[in-house]
Amino acid sequence: MTFNDLMAGPPPTHLPEDPAVDELASGVSASDVVRSHPESPAAWATLAEAALADESVDDVTAYAYARVGYHRSLDLLRRNGWKGHGPVPWEHEPNRGFLRALAALAVAADRIGEAPEASRCSEVLRDSSPAAYDALLAR
Repeated sequence: MTFNDLMAGPPPTHLPEDPAVDELASGVSASDVVRSHPESPAAWATLAEAALADESVDDVTAYAYARVGYHRSLDLLRRNGWKGHGPVPWEHEPNRGFLRALAALAVAADRIGEAPEASRCSEVLRDSSPAAYDALLAR
């Protein structure tokens, strides 16, 4: 008889390849990629990161981009077996769109004064992938 380890937690979630990533890498603008792949967490994360880096862009705009990327990610995660918690490894490249959108949302929430949301997003990122937290938010 085999017993499952109930303390081990859920298995890691591995998202499928995001076709938008290749378009972004080839130099297509993130805005154009979002138009052709509105479901892409990577495309929305790229828009959010660019908005956060550009001082001429309102932080509310960056927050909106990051929020859309986060919600698109949640849809994708759930379709791939995620139950609202558990590892989403940074090492699995297709997971990075979600993790980047979540990090951008934490930063943008902090910038617009939404401290509880910033803290929650940072904690979810750390819980989902300590490596992503270290790469994206730990400074």
